[in-house]
Amino acid sequence: MTLTDRLIAPNATAGEVAAGFGAAFLGAALAFGLALHADLSWLGSAVVTFVAFDMFGGAVVNATESAKRWYHRPGRTALHHLGFVAIHLQPFLLALVVPGFSWLAAATIYGLALAGALLVTTAPRELRRPIAFGATALALTIAASMLTIPHVVAWFAPLLLIKLLLAHLLPENASH
Repeated sequence: MTLTDRLIAPNATAGEVAAGFGAAFLGAALAFGLALHADLSWLGSAVVTFVAFDMFGGAVVNATESAKRWYHRPGRTALHHLGFVAIHLQPFLLALVVPGFSWLAAATIYGLALAGALLVTTAPRELRRPIAFGATALALTIAASMLTIPHVVAWFAPLLLIKLLLAHLLPENASH
């Protein structure tokens, strides 16, 4: 398996690769600029840039037809999808290196993503899409209005939720 197969999906088209890496690099550059402006440490800037690369790129990549085919291929179960969501520990990385990004905020964002994923994966097929959008809307509202998130990473919760609940968990064809 090539690096592109791992980062995008097997048999990704040139357009999907360009869109995924384009979003990843542009998002990383934007986040790096925000980190410099926020006077983060070199470690904080590096982590924020790396997380942005993953979130911006992942939000686009997980929405591609190639990634949908790969992640929703025969044999993939709700546990595979929940596991994919669960390994996204980036909120805790940010809590380690971004002043003002509390452990409570990290745990809340992580919990919202996991709870949303659980709702989506256990819902009847015909309700997964609307439930994913509802869970995302609710989680975004909680993150934006009830948590104090430093400006430098204000983009993080929305992108994590889009990447995981809307792009990753929903198959391209609603009948899958």
